[in-house]
Amino acid sequence: MKYSKLFGRTTKTVSSDLKLASNKYLYQAGFIRESVAGRYYYLPLGMIVRDKVVKIIEEEMDKSGAQKMLAPVLHPLELWEKTNRTESVSFELMKVKDRNGSEFALGGTAEEMMVDLAQKFNISYNDLPFHIYQFSTKFRDELRARGGLLRLREFLMKDGYSFHADEEDFKKEYEKMKKVYSDIFKRLGLVTLMVESDNGYIGGEYCHEFIVESEVGESRFLYTEDGSYAAHEDVAKFLKEEKNIEEKEQKLIEVKAPRGNTMEDGVKFHKLPLWRQIKDVMFIDEKCRFILAIIRGDLNVNETKLKNITKAVELRHATDEEIRGLGSEPGFISPVGIDKKVIVAADDSLRTIKNAYGGSNKKDVDLLNINIDRDYKPSLEGDIAMAEQGFKNEQGKELLAGKGIEVGNIFQLGYHYSEKMKAFFTDKNGKEKLYYMGCYGIGIDRTIATIVEKYNDDNGIVWPEVAAPFKAHLIALGKDEKIYKQAEKIYEDLLKQGIEVLYDDRVDVMAGEKFADADLIGLPWRVVVSEKSLKAGGVEVKRRDSKKSEIVGIKNLGEYLNLK
Repeated sequence: MKYSKLFGRTTKTVSSDLKLASNKYLYQAGFIRESVAGRYYYLPLGMIVRDKVVKIIEEEMDKSGAQKMLAPVLHPLELWEKTNRTESVSFELMKVKDRNGSEFALGGTAEEMMVDLAQKFNISYNDLPFHIYQFSTKFRDELRARGGLLRLREFLMKDGYSFHADEEDFKKEYEKMKKVYSDIFKRLGLVTLMVESDNGYIGGEYCHEFIVESEVGESRFLYTEDGSYAAHEDVAKFLKEEKNIEEKEQKLIEVKAPRGNTMEDGVKFHKLPLWRQIKDVMFIDEKCRFILAIIRGDLNVNETKLKNITKAVELRHATDEEIRGLGSEPGFISPVGIDKKVIVAADDSLRTIKNAYGGSNKKDVDLLNINIDRDYKPSLEGDIAMAEQGFKNEQGKELLAGKGIEVGNIFQLGYHYSEKMKAFFTDKNGKEKLYYMGCYGIGIDRTIATIVEKYNDDNGIVWPEVAAPFKAHLIALGKDEKIYKQAEKIYEDLLKQGIEVLYDDRVDVMAGEKFADADLIGLPWRVVVSEKSLKAGGVEVKRRDSKKSEIVGIKNLGEYLNLK
């Protein structure tokens, strides 16, 4: 490719809103342009990178035995209605109608479509297992599209779906995909950590995310130093040590408490430890249910765990007016005597304390010696606590906190979709049995952004060769026609040797600008043809990630680049 003919060039000016290295450099270097929020054009340089990433994923997936196909982008809405996901993902599900009034969902994920496809065949146990995958545009009406390619409303995803006769067979594929994904990301130059995570609206009982550690990522996780445990904060478990469990239960007492509304105010007023106080947080879900989350005072409520235990899709904090409408009082909420229509979800940490204290649902009045079961009975009970750095996991090992970018995930779906959609295969006895399923995703755009986040410096991108749009950036310097003729010959020779080259053939551009553009674009090798290099016996060759250059003979250049 000759730079003078390239559509989409580098730009010096960039919006101050582009904070992330990937967003800034991909824009400046001419890889992408924004259409509207969350939707991007891929320019020719960006498209080459995207195709290379796709090819690597495709090679590893095909090697694993998975088969590539493609499903329609418009999904008949009735398929999503069968699984009730028109409700569970309504906040980001995009819908359209055709001229006949038929409703479709713009595919955000394709479980329903793949199950529907399987139902179109008479599949027996002899046909199982099978794993089908696709590279398909996905649409999600994200509340906050931000970070360039890291959080989009329209994006390319590799999504795969495996169908099995039973759980035992599925687990073999799940373990295989753990390795396949690790191999894919290694090839792309990304070190990933596999962490337990929440299935969310995908369904199923467990899943894992592949995370690349990065301060710009939105995935927060907890792990042990020895690597024996790693889990997203949404699902991370920890040891909740017993506090005063041997203490005898005391009589419930109501006391005047003219204090502020915070937990710290309660500690100061009663001169009792924070862990002994009950923390009460009132939520309202998408069905307008009031949900009171209660937890030991030194812990915080994990909203994802709370959603899972209450089967809520969305949660918001109740307003002061809504709390007073229940006959309670902000800052003094209590599970003791709360309105019966309120769902009380208790964290199991409340089993580790006796004689707790907290509000009474009346302003400036507290209760002392509150005990679960005796003074209140929760509607639901389980783990709704947020794990934090410094806590210990259930094996007693200290948890460390990490942050990163999720580039892939694998899910156990079990019978979640096959049961809802009545999808069966025929077993060896001729009976119908439900498929046991798994699904596996990689965000292509997010992966590209992550590569740039990990491989850049103050001057631009530093592409790993496997993902770079070209291997070498050939630059002709000066205005002497002989130099450009020589550079043209080098360009043609390298192409004949199968070496991908971007040739900066612009005559009217100064050396400094050409070098700055080369650094910004970030190809692995820079090859400079100049009067100085030719006098020295060849061309000046430098790796993008090195400050040192060397003169390489023109006849040896192709071999030199191929061996490096």
